[in-house]
Amino acid sequence: MAEVTNVTEYQAIAKEKLPKMVYDYYASGAEDQWTLAENRNAFSRILFRPRILIDVSKIDMTTTVLGFKISMPIMIAPTAMQKMAHPEGEYATARAASAAGTIMTLSSWATSSVEEVASTGPGIRFFQLYVYKDRNVVAQLVRRAERAGFKAIALTVDTPRLGRREADIKNRFTLPPFLTLKNFEGLDLGKMDKADDSGLASYVAGQIDRTLSWKDVKWLQTITSMPILVKGVLTAEDARIAVQNGAAGIIVSNHGARQLDYVPSTIMALEEVVKGAQGRVPVFLDGGVRRGTDVFKALALGASGIFIGRPVVFSLAAEGEAGVRKVLQMLRDEFELTMALSGCHSISEITRNHIVTEWDAPRALPAPRL
Repeated sequence: MAEVTNVTEYQAIAKEKLPKMVYDYYASGAEDQWTLAENRNAFSRILFRPRILIDVSKIDMTTTVLGFKISMPIMIAPTAMQKMAHPEGEYATARAASAAGTIMTLSSWATSSVEEVASTGPGIRFFQLYVYKDRNVVAQLVRRAERAGFKAIALTVDTPRLGRREADIKNRFTLPPFLTLKNFEGLDLGKMDKADDSGLASYVAGQIDRTLSWKDVKWLQTITSMPILVKGVLTAEDARIAVQNGAAGIIVSNHGARQLDYVPSTIMALEEVVKGAQGRVPVFLDGGVRRGTDVFKALALGASGIFIGRPVVFSLAAEGEAGVRKVLQMLRDEFELTMALSGCHSISEITRNHIVTEWDAPRALPAPRL
């Protein structure tokens, strides 16, 4: 097999290796999948304005996220059920993130528990959370994550109901019988324990609370000292409300285009959300990042960092931990090269002036000297 030279190539390898039901679950978007394509395509409508003749012999990609120093502004988004991709699943992802010096976000629908992921060794880890009808279950999940040394909660807020992913309906998607949603094992599920393991995934999805509102974001802050990132914000209005309600940060996300189809790509929504946040909290982005150039564009539009989702599960399926390490390394190398060729030696030097978009006013040329 030819050497993998970019992140996108892992998708075709994963498609060959994985059962159709599993590949489709990872790859699909909602309904017409317009937003799925747009998450990628929108990046190609942003162009660079590179600055030349700047000494770029030393490039510093380090940054801080919620006070934690990481090697680069490229982090791992929560993706469910990683052991469907590879037997080591979330363990492999955790080790790859730690080796790369970056943050992993563990899905609450993971096939490995918070304790198991913590046992892989040191690393900065965030925990993705859905709010369930039974708040006691939520409190137990949060407590377990906190005890296992997780540093923040990524609260997914774009899923009062699950989006319509037609491939999953056609394939009658279920979690393979030898896997379980480990974070729900050993919890006092109270009203929730009506399901055996195979039905647990659909059962847990059905327990997501549709009444979720801003008051619940406030409530979460009363039960944990972990900072809360609100994941799934696409408008300036909601960015403002998130800040007012004590969010420590915002993740601009359309859930990998798996929820509401025909929402804008995250890179197109980013600038609006950044303006809405008014610099009071950091804003991050996930969705469609496949190149170091994409990372640079997001930072130029005001993001403090980005998260990758599908590239992790696809590379995991292809090559396990080594695949995830390689994805992080390729993105890192491409991002470093983009910085150098744009004339930036550090993250703080990446500005809005380094890019041009279709919606920018034509630049006034310097007045000619007569």
